[in-house]
Amino acid sequence: MKNIPDYKRIYTDLINEKYPDKKEACRTILSKKTLSILDVIACSNILTDKEDKNTLIFNQKHRFYDKQSILEILNYQEKYGYNNAQLARHFKLSRNTIANWKKKLI
Repeated sequence: MKNIPDYKRIYTDLINEKYPDKKEACRTILSKKTLSILDVIACSNILTDKEDKNTLIFNQKHRFYDKQSILEILNYQEKYGYNNAQLARHFKLSRNTIANWKKKLI
């Protein structure tokens, strides 16, 4: 049994307490039954607008992508015809990470 955080509840509480003005912007994301890692990243980006460089680097180092999220990112690449560099910039990843995912999963 996996212990997965209830991101929907976490972000709903966070928005209600600290960011009530951004409730409308996150409504479509939070209306889903369960949130994927990509939904969490999108909601986080909406809430934090602009971060300083150090915070961005710190947060990037501590991201975790499960197999479903990785496949979703790779499907996004196929859907929009991105190369590895474009996909890496879009999701703020390294090109090497994407290449490694492709080797392991495809």
